[in-house]
Order: sequence, then structure tokens, then C-alpha cells
Amino acid sequence: MTDQTPVLRLEGIVKTFPGVRALDGVSFDVRPGEVHALMGENGAGKSTLMKVLGGIHAPNEGQIFVGDEAVTMTSPKHAKAKGVVFIHQELSLADELTVAENIFLGELPLKGFGRVDWGKLYDDTNAILKTLNVGFDAKTRVGDLSIANQQMVEIGRALTVSPRAVIFDEPTASLTDSEKVVLFQVIAGLQEKGVGIIYISHRMEEIFKITDRISVLRDGQYRGTLLTAETNEDDVTKLMIGRSLDLSRSEATHELGDVALEVRGLACGSLFEDVSFKLHKGEVLGFYGLVGAGRTEIAETIFGLRTPSAGTILLNGEEVRITSPIDAVQRGISLVPEDRKDQGLVLGMNCRDNMTLPQVDDLTAGPFVSDGAEIAIFDQYRDKLDIRTPGWRQTVGNLSGGNQQKIVIGKWLSMRPNVLIVDEPTRGIDVGSKSEIHNLIRDLASQGYAVIVISSEMPEVLRVSDRIVAMFNGRIMRDFTAEEVTEDNLIQAISGISEKVA
Repeated sequence: MTDQTPVLRLEGIVKTFPGVRALDGVSFDVRPGEVHALMGENGAGKSTLMKVLGGIHAPNEGQIFVGDEAVTMTSPKHAKAKGVVFIHQELSLADELTVAENIFLGELPLKGFGRVDWGKLYDDTNAILKTLNVGFDAKTRVGDLSIANQQMVEIGRALTVSPRAVIFDEPTASLTDSEKVVLFQVIAGLQEKGVGIIYISHRMEEIFKITDRISVLRDGQYRGTLLTAETNEDDVTKLMIGRSLDLSRSEATHELGDVALEVRGLACGSLFEDVSFKLHKGEVLGFYGLVGAGRTEIAETIFGLRTPSAGTILLNGEEVRITSPIDAVQRGISLVPEDRKDQGLVLGMNCRDNMTLPQVDDLTAGPFVSDGAEIAIFDQYRDKLDIRTPGWRQTVGNLSGGNQQKIVIGKWLSMRPNVLIVDEPTRGIDVGSKSEIHNLIRDLASQGYAVIVISSEMPEVLRVSDRIVAMFNGRIMRDFTAEEVTEDNLIQAISGISEKVA
């Protein structure tokens, strides 16, 4: 592979924005049939580099080569015509159109008088779907597909040309373990055809499973390329953030307080049933299970987003009835949702307004919101959570993923909750920011907060939790203490093998 001409090569790419040098002489290449990981902290320059490659941003300096040809990408459509295709983390499909119409959108086959050649469209689409080994056909409405299958439609778009390089951006963020296997099989199939793969992900276990090389950006600069088989997580982390991380669980202990939240026999239709647990002040209770096990639905029921079909919720020993998020917030329950961009933030608003949004009514003096009070709250939690932003006026959509997550956490901490629920606290966050969020959660518990953490990542739930609730198919299977839990017994529990503890 080392003697092969790269299918794609970037040399000395520089990209500047007013006051910011986002890329500083970055060089990168991908060879035929290899999976090349591109890694870096949020804000390291990965997205900017891909936008340069896709023709969204024009570089100030540097050159792009596809094979031996020097090219100037003018648009994503131009990049695709050159054989460089993007599979984005955030899907861009039209739900009401068919799979075929989505895959060939903008390039539908035509016959006489400009009419769509529907027969050719469906035949060409089904040929592509056959290579992906999916269980739906060209005429299926995209809105009826699962997220995983919609992602397969995105991949199908890439195959309308003969791609030379395919870029996957956080492709497994919304996939179950079984769906990941299918995705990796698709990637392997592209490799066999000599397609070069750029794989962008924060998930180290995936990087070490499927990639051949790893290149790292930090602060807009190229920091080096490692052979995956000859390196380890610590080496990659050092390149990414300039230091090693201690990813072990803090063994510092503190005394637990009274029961802050108790749930008895809670059920919500077919989503989950007979859920009972206690959460103490000063405790982190982890919820772990496969996608669809009911973890998020339990949190949404406690927060008033769903109506329970049975069961009781008690706060500080008192039975409560929560019918809406307003009820929950007024009773001191806060929820950091799993999708911070769609559910936790208003991306076009500034940092201050996002952080104070739930308490605007309390900060109003007459017909106006008190700017001074809002800024004081923002400053307090910016310092407390080490939120890195030029100031409160910064638009939240321009922050890194880690800092966006801290804004959401700060928003709910500023409400001084009795119970803080954090769903997928580090999804899409780089390893450095992930460590900061983990330390923050442990620190909140030491301050007496009662915290529930829901996570799909086993290392995360093992690291931050005092106890772990293992769920399978809408039921609690086991309740482990940090001392007794192991990877093996946790996997058995979430797979439905272990018996539920009474």
C-alpha cells in the first residue's frame, strides 16, 4: 500500500477566517483501499478541512490532488463528480420522497421531453441497494426507514458515481451495535474495490478496529500520522491534546445523602415496565443498555415529556405527579438531552441567552430581561465549567461540541436542581472534552447533586457511576455497585442473560 499513488492528497492547506487561522499548512492523503482516520479535538480543524475538500470553503493556500490531477473544488457536486463523496453525520434526506428519488436527487435519469425515466431510476437504485445488502427497495418512502437504513440511503448516494474517496463523518453516532456491523461491512466492500476511506470519529474502539492509519490535527495544524497497528490510545491522545489523560475512575469517596428520587413500578406503555430504583444525593446512578432498551424513555417520563401508564415517582420522600417539563423544572428536576443540537440548544442564539433561557421569567424586571443578571449567571458557570468562548455574545452554533455540552449543563445547573439527568453526556465529543465532562459529573456528585447518567458507552458508565442499572427490552435486569460490576456481568445483563435482582 505504501507504494500506491494516493487517491486523494491535500498539500499545505491554509484557511483563514477574520481573526482565526483555522488551518495552518495541513497535508493529508488517503491511499486506495485504506481506511484513514482523521482525528482531533472539537475545534481542531477537521470540519474546516473537509469543507475545503468539498468545495464549501476555498483554501487561502495549498493544493488538492485527486490521483495525479490538481483540482480546485468549487462545490460538493463538483467534488462528487471528481469521485470525492461525503457521508455526513447529520442526514440530509427528504422524508416524503422515495429511496430512489433521494439517491438520485438532482440527477434523475431522463428520457424524451425531459420526463423522468422511472424504470431506469428504480433499476439503478435497486442495483445500488443490492451492493449494500439492505432490506428495502427503491420505492420505499425514506421517512418510513430507521435512522440506520436512512444512513444506508446516504451511502447509496455516494455510489451513483464510481467514488475514489468516501468521507464518513461520525457515521455510528446513531447506530446500534448490530447496525455498526453492517456499516463496517459496507466500508470493507468499498475497500475491496480500491476506494479510499476517510473516517472521522471520536470513538477510539472503532478507530482501532477498522482503520489502517490515523492522522491527527490540533489547533489547525497537522500533528502526525500513525500506523494503527503500531500505536495505542495514549499515543493518539497525546497527539490530539498534547498530554496523556488519566481515564481511570476517581476513587475519591464521599458520603451519600438522603434519597433524592425514588421510582416505584414505573411503566410507559410498551416502552418500559416495572422500573424501580432509588437515587441518593451525592450519587451518580448510571443507566446502561442497548439502543431501544428504554433508558431515554425513563428519563423523559421522569421529566414529564411522557405520561406514565403505571407507577409512582417520589422526590425527597414525597409522591409527586409530573405532567410536563414545567412541572419537573419547578420540582427541581433537570434533563440534559441526548441530542444537544436539536433538543438542548438554540444554535443561532448567543451563549448567555441559551444558558438563561429556562429562567427568563425570573430574570425579568418589568417588560425587560435584566442583562446584568443574565451576564452574571453566564459568567458564573463559564468559570465553573471552564467553558471556552470569547464571550457571552458568541453564537452557540460556533462552539465546539464539548463547549456546547457545557452550555447545556450550565443552563440546568443554574436552575439549582435536586436531580440532574444527563443523557449521552459525551456523544460526538473528543477525548479531551470527554474527560472534562466525566470529571465534572464526579465533581457534581461530590457537591451533593443527585445525578443520573445515561450512556451507550461502557467505559463511560463504568468510569462515572457509583451504581449502574442494566436494562434490557424495557426492564431493569440488574443493579450493580461500582465494586461488583465487571464488563462481563454488565454485558450479560444488557443482553437479557442475567436474571433481574429482586
